[in-house]
Amino acid sequence: KLYKIDAKKLAAKALRSFSSLLLSVTFTVHLPAKGSGFDPHFPKPNLDHSSVLFTNPCDFLGRGFIALENKTLVIEPTPRPLSGGYADNNTHLLYRLEDLDLTPGTCGHGFNVSSPAPQDGMGNPFHSFSTRHKRHAQKTTKYVELVIVADNREFQKQGKDVERVKQRLAEIANYVDKFYRPLNIRVALVGLEVWSDADKCPVSQDPFSTLHEFLDWRKAKLLPQKPHDNAQLISGVYFQGTTIGMAPIMSMCTVDQSGGVVMDHSENPLGAAVTLAHELGHNFGMNHDTPERGCGCRMTVDRGGCIMTPSTGYPFPTVFSSCSKKDLAASLEKGVGMCLYNMPEVKVLYGGQKCGNGYVEEGEECDCGEPEECMNPCCNATMCTLKGDSVCAHGQCCEDCMLKLAGTPCREAGNSCDLPEFCTGTSPHCPANVYLHDGHACTSVDGYCYNGICQTHEQQCITLWGPGATPAPGICFERVNSAGDPYGNCGKDSKGSFAKCEARDAKCGKIQCQGGANRPVIGTNAVSIETNIPLQEGGRILCRGTHVYLGDDMPDPGLVLSGTKCGEGMMCLNRQCQNVSEFGVHECSGKCSGRGVCNNKKNCHCESHWAPPLCQGSGFGGSIDSGPMRVAGSVSVTVAILVLLAILLGLTLVVFLKRKSVLHFLFAKKNNSMWKLR
Repeated sequence: KLYKIDAKKLAAKALRSFSSLLLSVTFTVHLPAKGSGFDPHFPKPNLDHSSVLFTNPCDFLGRGFIALENKTLVIEPTPRPLSGGYADNNTHLLYRLEDLDLTPGTCGHGFNVSSPAPQDGMGNPFHSFSTRHKRHAQKTTKYVELVIVADNREFQKQGKDVERVKQRLAEIANYVDKFYRPLNIRVALVGLEVWSDADKCPVSQDPFSTLHEFLDWRKAKLLPQKPHDNAQLISGVYFQGTTIGMAPIMSMCTVDQSGGVVMDHSENPLGAAVTLAHELGHNFGMNHDTPERGCGCRMTVDRGGCIMTPSTGYPFPTVFSSCSKKDLAASLEKGVGMCLYNMPEVKVLYGGQKCGNGYVEEGEECDCGEPEECMNPCCNATMCTLKGDSVCAHGQCCEDCMLKLAGTPCREAGNSCDLPEFCTGTSPHCPANVYLHDGHACTSVDGYCYNGICQTHEQQCITLWGPGATPAPGICFERVNSAGDPYGNCGKDSKGSFAKCEARDAKCGKIQCQGGANRPVIGTNAVSIETNIPLQEGGRILCRGTHVYLGDDMPDPGLVLSGTKCGEGMMCLNRQCQNVSEFGVHECSGKCSGRGVCNNKKNCHCESHWAPPLCQGSGFGGSIDSGPMRVAGSVSVTVAILVLLAILLGLTLVVFLKRKSVLHFLFAKKNNSMWKLR
């Protein structure tokens, strides 16, 4: 059965992120004949009521999927049986998502929340404890600058063809971008790397080992060469067991752990894309969609379910659940993803320039997507130019096609370690997010800032045990964590064995609490570990710890988080209690003349009446990174108004005095005339 589909109509419906759709005017779609297992009465897709994504960025082979109301269709070039290439540029296959051939697999991350996501956030492992929330975090578009790396086995798996590997990775990234768009998150591919000669870090069938080796390589080698927000390894190695991906949870934007590993487990790149989106979800703080959480998912299980389901089968999931959205909101409110509020540098985007991809590139004045999806009144979608007298079309500092005044707030502080940003008056975009320098004291909280987040033992005890939980006395940390076993330790050493905590580092090991609920509130796979310690003066003290039965793919949630205060002027780093002076925060703040604080870019954020960069002279506050805190013209306007009022008052007084003199003169003259008449 054959259908002719108008590629121009498809192009108009395509939701492209940063790639081009290059198709001939028409192409032929072959549907399997009756008896082949495919429904011969399968309806012709209604392209006017569907979401179409094409992912191929660099040649004429269109590949993507069409999301209908109740099913998803996959479209890809017809393969050439012998060569492994494609038959021609015009012939494509169209089939149901559930008919894809893949190996079912699971995510190695096993930390599950058993209770439904609570309305008030209490009991949620990712609950925000900040006194101020980033109210507009969900409304503001976030940009993940992503680097994807293919290992040597993946290179071999794709026929040792570097361009073919790059094409596949770009398709994977475009799928992921499509999945995250409904969450107001754009995934921008800023780099591809193919290990064609040899792996640059050890890659094995052990996913835990591979993950940590890759994250270490990313920190030491990749980040210094190529700045980015997150990196994912696509591996051609088949991991042990059913694991097809791993990633640390709530680690987005961190130097040490913002990344993951993904097994390329399906012939279609959509499979790896779903796994990458899942692992990226863990980086964002999303947990698994387990039955006991009561998550809402608009796709039923037989149609794929949602992306954060613990195991991937077929058909592939392509949407996020209500639980994922709540987890994401809580993480953003806490401060996760501080690096995602800046627009990516368009010159580094992979796939080349294209009007209609949603990014304003060189030669463009605006870009609101394809003409049929553009709702921007300031932008000509066909030409990517501004309409009429419009000065701008995008950004939080653009309103009614005009720039907002300098000093207009555009991003409020989201937590006790965040700093606000303001419009500059020259750009339609809010400046990149800045926050307090690592090691700076948290605002209104007894702790220190680390990666824009204020971590405390008390917060973590409430996370594990619910409201009313408090940190246990220091003796609990010292006694329990000196054991070096699963229930008391400072993490694992290089050999994978539990490490004993030195006395000075005890508060950086397994967290010890008192009070709270009868059992941990973080999930059915978490158990209470209670230890009674006798005191010299008599009596005993109860220490409450937790043990969570996990895979070896993520840090134990019962371990104290990096950045947690462990003493005066001290914080936990790499399971050791270290001095915050290691960050140079005091030297940085010292240059701010006592009238400001130091931000994460080592610049002064000045009080409202002092000028950056050093807060020495009078000015409008803020920093060279954040924009001015006050509207630049507000003082001059106020002065002008006062001067005008003074002038008006003076004129009124003069008129009053003159009027009085004239009346006196007239009255005196009249009296004199009357006297003469007598």
